[in-house]
Amino acid sequence: MQESTPQYNEYISRINKTFDFIESKLDQPIRLEELAAVAHFSKFHFNRIFHAVVGETPFQFIMRLRLERAASCIRSNKKESISSIAFKCGFSDIAIFSRNFKSHFKTSASAYRQTAPQKSNISQLESNPKQLDDQMVMYFCRDLQTIKWKTKMELIKDAEVKELPKMTVAYIRNMGQYNGDQQLFQNLRSKLFTWAGARGLLGGSDFKFMVLYHDDPNVALSDKLRMSLCITIPADTRVEGEIGKMEIERTKYAVARFELKGTEFSKAWDWVYGEWLPQSGYQPDDKPYFEMYTQEPKDGIYTIEFCVPVKLA
Repeated sequence: MQESTPQYNEYISRINKTFDFIESKLDQPIRLEELAAVAHFSKFHFNRIFHAVVGETPFQFIMRLRLERAASCIRSNKKESISSIAFKCGFSDIAIFSRNFKSHFKTSASAYRQTAPQKSNISQLESNPKQLDDQMVMYFCRDLQTIKWKTKMELIKDAEVKELPKMTVAYIRNMGQYNGDQQLFQNLRSKLFTWAGARGLLGGSDFKFMVLYHDDPNVALSDKLRMSLCITIPADTRVEGEIGKMEIERTKYAVARFELKGTEFSKAWDWVYGEWLPQSGYQPDDKPYFEMYTQEPKDGIYTIEFCVPVKLA
């Protein structure tokens, strides 16, 4: 990793802003001039700086994100046509989409829909949908006037679908492989909390800390995965350098509450995607998902909410 200097941090800040802009406009035409303006670079310098920092040109980055978003939707939204998904992911020509999809994934979009995710326990869960420990029972919670789900899976406390409010967050972002890298999480968390603590932004009844994932790890290249550690902040908070700011929009989420060890996160996520979602009547919406840390770990046990944006299947 390049040495963290004020100039380098400023470049990271500007590139992060273009990431956020691209993610919000991925279904629309995006011009290089727009991205350069967001980053406050000339078009010529922006293209070179983006490639130097990200390892891809802006065009390659946008194309890859569109293809990966389409691939994730193709598998999760079985009822929607591939052409409809392609258009929603920013492709105006189905022939161009098909050609690029096959080039990137080495198979056609229709064949990809039939394959199970690789290197994931989700496929194993799907092949055994009636395991006793993972069966779910739906019930109506009178106190909260909402539907919840119970399961005999030992890690989960409960699951429900509810609307979460819009949140403004400060974030520090990592791009690359992160699975199981506790030192990486600790370093990023330390930087974010040091910045926030110096500005009196830690604590309070509305304070939230979360880890937000921008990519589907079953689809994206492992060295290109994007992850943001976030804390909620007042909307008018100023950020700089490695610390960026974005809004998480108000929408419906599947919220599954777990108590688990650091080695059990993958199992929990696999249960959410492989067991809960297929039986819930919902499908994942095309937005980032996150882990909400509701309290500090105790004796190596994390109390955590897994939040996945959803819509009706």
